[in-house]
Amino acid sequence: MMLRCLLLVAIFFLTGPTTHGGQSQALVPAVFVFGDSFVDVGNNDYILTVAKANFPPYGRDFKNHVATGRFGNGKLLSDIIGEKVGFTGSPPAYLSIRSSGHNLITGANFASAGSGSYDPTSLVLKVIPLSQQLEYFKEYKSKLAVVTGKSQSQSIISGALYIISSGSNDLALNYYINPLLFKTLTIDQYADLIVSILSNTVTQLHGMGARRIGVFSLPPLGCFPAAITVFGLRKSGCVSRINRGVQIYNKKLNIAVNTLSRQYHDLKIAVLDTYKPLYNIVNSPRSQGFFEARRSCCGTGIIETSVFLCNPLSIGTCPNATSYVFWDSAHPSEKTNQLIVDSFLPELGSLVAQI
Repeated sequence: MMLRCLLLVAIFFLTGPTTHGGQSQALVPAVFVFGDSFVDVGNNDYILTVAKANFPPYGRDFKNHVATGRFGNGKLLSDIIGEKVGFTGSPPAYLSIRSSGHNLITGANFASAGSGSYDPTSLVLKVIPLSQQLEYFKEYKSKLAVVTGKSQSQSIISGALYIISSGSNDLALNYYINPLLFKTLTIDQYADLIVSILSNTVTQLHGMGARRIGVFSLPPLGCFPAAITVFGLRKSGCVSRINRGVQIYNKKLNIAVNTLSRQYHDLKIAVLDTYKPLYNIVNSPRSQGFFEARRSCCGTGIIETSVFLCNPLSIGTCPNATSYVFWDSAHPSEKTNQLIVDSFLPELGSLVAQI
């Protein structure tokens, strides 16, 4: 009964304002983010890659209408989660100058657009793989201890919320377009590989002090405009072959997370489901106030992402992104991101509940 009451209290704070002129009522001391473009707030701005979003029309609905490197018209999932637990948004990109000094105290975002759990995936766009993001986290811990002292830094690390969004590019940018993989491994075998890497990532984070970890499931990649353009333009609906692969992965992910939960009794870990809410939105957009679910807002809406046609010269970009499920061909709009986070608030609440 006590557990349920504490969970309800956490969800109450997640669904309402938790700050009053600052961050004194944050539900956790810090937030750490790992993964890909669904949560990257600008790390790719500081590396040599074409996977960038630091130019218009990206960020046009963000604070001050500035393109920060976020792959969206506004807030990403990481920003909204940060707000839900009492901060002003996502912690800053770790590679940015803002991620220094006392700014380190409330966390860091290590995510890199285009990255994957499987290191070779990140080579496609020359971005930061999940393994290197963990190395940056080790570096971060040393910096934090200098700022706060060892005891306080350990308290921050153990009390913080950790978010992992990884695996989508391992399928979309690697497996489904790489004959060396899909002719060698079945999707079942490949999913086993990727989930095992992610499971090892969680184990490493736990060894470094993490105790509250939310892991994103993969979204319905077969419903994204880019997938429909490449694999199913002449068909109605989503690309079922890709979504079946995603579902195989997600099933294995849930099993792995349950295993980790049993293995580490001091670890709170939950799958934050992005598949079901986004799939439901795509298949019933008007019920959520959307006009278009098959094409994205930027450019023609069928293939544009990053410098590849979603840029200041793009012709046909929609005037109102709130009518579109997708901002570009591979990323949801801010409105969609809000709905996705709202759908997993109970799981988020279980992670931040002070038990």
